[in-house]
Amino acid sequence: MECAQIIDLMMLVIDVTKGMQTQSAECLVIGQIACQKMVVVLNKIDLLPEGKRQSAIEKMTKKMQKTLENTKFSGCPIVAVAAKPGGPEAPESENPLGISELIEVLKSQAYLPSRDPSGHFLMAVDHCFSIKGQGTVMTGTILSGSVSLGDNVEIPALKVTKKVKSMQMFHTPVTYAMQGDRVGVCVTQFDPKLLERGLICTPDSLHTIHAAIISLKKIQYFRGALQTKAKFHITVGHETVMGRVMFFGPAPANFNEEIQENVFDFEKDYLYQEEYLSKDSVSSEENKENDQAGEVQLPKQQWALLEFEKPVTCPKLCLVIGSKLDTDIHANTCRLAFHGVLLQGMEDKNYTETFLPKLKVYKQKHKEGQVERVMDDYSVIGRSLFKKETNIQIFVGLKVKLSTGEDGIIDGGFGQSGKFKIRIPDGLKPDTKMLLTAASKKKSKGGKGDMTKEDESSKNDSAQPVTISLIFKRYVFDTQKKMIQS
Repeated sequence: MECAQIIDLMMLVIDVTKGMQTQSAECLVIGQIACQKMVVVLNKIDLLPEGKRQSAIEKMTKKMQKTLENTKFSGCPIVAVAAKPGGPEAPESENPLGISELIEVLKSQAYLPSRDPSGHFLMAVDHCFSIKGQGTVMTGTILSGSVSLGDNVEIPALKVTKKVKSMQMFHTPVTYAMQGDRVGVCVTQFDPKLLERGLICTPDSLHTIHAAIISLKKIQYFRGALQTKAKFHITVGHETVMGRVMFFGPAPANFNEEIQENVFDFEKDYLYQEEYLSKDSVSSEENKENDQAGEVQLPKQQWALLEFEKPVTCPKLCLVIGSKLDTDIHANTCRLAFHGVLLQGMEDKNYTETFLPKLKVYKQKHKEGQVERVMDDYSVIGRSLFKKETNIQIFVGLKVKLSTGEDGIIDGGFGQSGKFKIRIPDGLKPDTKMLLTAASKKKSKGGKGDMTKEDESSKNDSAQPVTISLIFKRYVFDTQKKMIQS
């Protein structure tokens, strides 16, 4: 993942008098997603009374070790310091505490990361300013690829391309820089006010997208369900925008199928989900039943369609984080909800017409009705499957199953009240016929015409009615809303 490859070591700074706060927990979560090594720094030890200082540090160190036990940073170094004893108002003569020990720890944790100069140039710019007589300098970190003097670079947010006039690394002029380097890139005739921070890249290598398909995982500390149609703050590349999500997963038969990483297969069918499925999601009845058996079946991978409120510019396969940043920061709850990888961006503004129909996400539909009466050995009349105003014509030819076991086919409407005729190609079983004849005899006592409420209830009191079950798939993005049966 582009940006994550660049964080080699993180320092998590904790106020020793307060311990883990919501923000520190969120930094830890991001660290787990984006980085491999960490050092914890307990700061402000000067605020602890001298006599109890050592025991308080030891107590907080133990607490932090316990917190990190189930993370990838288990057993990482923890150092106690006071970066500015006495706080910002203190005189400069106050020497910091523990900083030389921290430097030693950082040296021991430092390593030579492997960097790759190949691929498109991409740089995260964090400062932009002009130097009289020189031009505009953009400083930042190269996330991928490399750049040389004279190269053209694009500022994709502004759709502007500029030539690299000069470059500096730590006040030294250079002619080349690559992934991982901090560099200042100077271009001419560009107003620094237009870009405070953002991305620059090889021309045409970044995409501005309106929607995306991502593979994702829920962040375990996030309380609450991840629901389809919900809005999240989506951080992608260097931008955070509002986006709406729709979750989907493999068809249940493929739950355990191995999924190819960082690829999305448009040939496959996917099942629409009302929410992201996790051990604590109980939206589906099936899960409740399975749960009693002690086994919740979860897919190996789940995906989401993200639809952005405004377009974002980002590289392919970049890290995506979804959060609820409008949650109260003092509520002591993790605001980060999920993280994932952007597999496919949709650049066309009209992606709902041009792109989404290719996405084969379906809903499983299940309708139930009842057999009203027998017409002959090979056909029955059904009711309660459709509303009065439903156009039954579009259901003609679909297969149904009777609760007594017979397979049928919807043949057409019958009368005006939403009733319909079912053809039973292999004929009704004698038992079924008897059951239905008995039921209709009871009913006919009530007279002709549509049943009154009493008849309805007396019918239900009689022998178990024969139910009709209609099951079909409908693809969410199919403009024709076709019904598919396997």
